[in-house]
Amino acid sequence: MRNRSTDTYVGIHNDLHGGMTAIGTIIKDAWVFGLIPEDETCEGWKLADVQMLYDKVSAAWAPYGHLVSRLPPELREKHTRIYDAAIARAQAAGWVPGQDMDSDME
Repeated sequence: MRNRSTDTYVGIHNDLHGGMTAIGTIIKDAWVFGLIPEDETCEGWKLADVQMLYDKVSAAWAPYGHLVSRLPPELREKHTRIYDAAIARAQAAGWVPGQDMDSDME
C-alpha cells in the first residue's frame, strides 16, 4: 500500500491489516535477516528504496532456497517470532487470510 500523493510507503503498521501485504512481507523478512532494525517500519520510504530492500531480502533468502524450513535454527526461530506476532496482530484487527485483497493489486 502506498501514499499515492507522494509515492512513498505508508509504513508496515499503517499498511493493510498491519502489513499483511507483499511490501509487509519484505519488511518482516528484512527484520528476520537483520537487514533493518525490527523497529524500522519503512514509513515514508520511496518505493525505489523498498525495491532495493527487496533485492537485499531476496539475496539473503537465496542460500536457503527461499524456504523457512531451510533456515538455520536461530533464523527460523526469529522468523517464527516475527511472523506469529504479525499474524496475531492482523487477526485481532479482523484480517482473514486469503479473504482480503490489497487495492493496489486490483
